[in-house]
Amino acid sequence: MALLPVNEALERLLSDVKPLPAETSSLADAIGRTLAHDLYALRTQPPFAASAMDGYAVRAEDIASLPAKLQVTGESLAGRRFEGTLNAGQAVRIFTGAPVPEGADTVLLQEDAIVHPNGFIEAAESTAFGRHIRKAGLDFVSDEKLLEAGRVLDGPALALAAAANHPTVSVVKKPLVAILATGSELVAPGNEPGPDQIVASNTFAIMALVVEAGGEVLDLGIVGDDLAALDLAIERARNSGADVLVTLGGASVGDHDLVKEALTAAGMELNFWKIAMRPGKPLMYGRLAQLRILGLPGNPVSSVVCGQLFLKPLVAALCGADHRHDFRSAVLGAAMEANSTRQDYVRAVVATAEHHGDQLVATPFATQDSSMLKTLAEANALIVREPYAPAAAVGDPCKVLMLR
Repeated sequence: MALLPVNEALERLLSDVKPLPAETSSLADAIGRTLAHDLYALRTQPPFAASAMDGYAVRAEDIASLPAKLQVTGESLAGRRFEGTLNAGQAVRIFTGAPVPEGADTVLLQEDAIVHPNGFIEAAESTAFGRHIRKAGLDFVSDEKLLEAGRVLDGPALALAAAANHPTVSVVKKPLVAILATGSELVAPGNEPGPDQIVASNTFAIMALVVEAGGEVLDLGIVGDDLAALDLAIERARNSGADVLVTLGGASVGDHDLVKEALTAAGMELNFWKIAMRPGKPLMYGRLAQLRILGLPGNPVSSVVCGQLFLKPLVAALCGADHRHDFRSAVLGAAMEANSTRQDYVRAVVATAEHHGDQLVATPFATQDSSMLKTLAEANALIVREPYAPAAAVGDPCKVLMLR
């Protein structure tokens, strides 16, 4: 059976994904989440004409001809306005953010005013009409649309929502991703492995990918190569309300790779299995009623690469967020051999090199074994090589998928 191309697998994975339902969140808990509905202003900002500088509120015509001497009749502070009306020949001491008094139409900067005794100032400079005054509604007006649905709520967006007097926002529900590590050879970190065991590591990398994409994690722990135990773990995932179940390992073709068998027995409708990519060939995707199932390979690098390519876009799409990968153009910093039949994702370090005109240079690691976590942690990108790509020399163009 021919292996499924990566692009086709990704298209199948995302073809029917819609954002999850909306829920109400406080601003503090909405950081990094996706806005579910357009957000409109509940007030006008600023709600009044306000001074943009410290100085004196005056009438422009009074200081058009110099020298001009004005009587200071009061002050206007942020949070406590001057209640009177400014008349000809008068000035009001004003501070940044304070309401501009009625009758004033410009602000004379404090450094352009000479202070005299007995409550008078002399204007050393003329100031044009409207200078240093923020008009009411300069930022936004009541009922104006400020943010569109789909916006990821970063700091500026949350500050805008707060300024518009929203204590809460409508956001897309966070996808719950259940993660199940499988294999009798695995023990949790902190335990002493048996003579034929290893410490489980994939779960933590996949957790990080889920959180980075906007989801929440349910860790189902480690289950050995036992069908009854797998059945119980799958049932737990179904009962948890999870939107996605990610299995780690056990989806290959060995006698003890039981995950596909257990999921099929539980009623999973298989969409695809085995992808024309390296690393990550035994990737599996299916549905168990409303539960989406993504079976990742057991090899650490294979698992993380597949998580980057498939799990992160899936979680982001469920969040209603942009799920496109960060592909960039670069040139090779080392020669590469011709590729074979599968699309290759090669761990690399990408940096800007001055001798290449500030172009990105991608240098692959010499050893690409799919068990090596150290090079994965050092890599900040994957060089993407198409099937049957010819040998490439230093300086040849390449495409990279940025990891960080």
